Amino acid sequence: LAVAGAFPRDTMPKAKAAKAPATAKGATKAKGKAQAAKKAVELGVRAKNKRHIRTSVQFHKPKTQIRARKPQYNRKSGSGQAKLDEATRQLIVGHSIISHPLTTESAMKKIEDNNTLVFIVDKRSNKANIKLAVKRLYDIEASKVNTLIRPDGQKKAYVRLTADYDALDVANKIGII
Repeated sequence: LAVAGAFPRDTMPKAKAAKAPATAKGATKAKGKAQAAKKAVELGVRAKNKRHIRTSVQFHKPKTQIRARKPQYNRKSGSGQAKLDEATRQLIVGHSIISHPLTTESAMKKIEDNNTLVFIVDKRSNKANIKLAVKRLYDIEASKVNTLIRPDGQKKAYVRLTADYDALDVANKIGII
C-alpha cells in the first residue's frame, strides 16, 4: 500500500487499466478462462480425486513395482560344485536310496526259495524309487517290491526278481554270499 507522501507524485506506481477485448471472439475466450478459474477455485486443486470407499476393515499394502536384482558383487566367491556326468549321478541317487543288502538267515532263505533280494533302504523312498535304484545299481529287473518299516525305524525292502534273473547269481555278484 502506498502511504501519502512516501512517493513523489511523478514516481507513484500507476494502476494498469484493463484492456477491453477487441473482438467478440476474444471476449468469449476470456470469459471461458474466467469461468474455468472460478470453477477451479470452488472445487479446489484435487477435485478429480474422489475418496476411495473402503468395504473391508483390513488394509492391504498396494502392489508396487518389483525390479530385477542388479547386485554390485557376487554373494558366493566360488562357482559351486563340479557337475557330475549322468551315469555317476544316477549311481549316487541309487546308493542314497539303497543302504545295504541284508544277509540274515531269513533273507538267505528268501534268496533261495522266492527269488527275492532283501535290502535296507532309505525310509523316505517309495517302491518305484527302490525298483529303479535296483535296476541302476545291479542291472536287474524287479517284478515287484514289498516294503515294511522295522521296529528299529529302518525300512526293509523285499525285491522280487523277474524269471529272467536268478537271485542266487545276483547275490553272488553283489557279494552277499
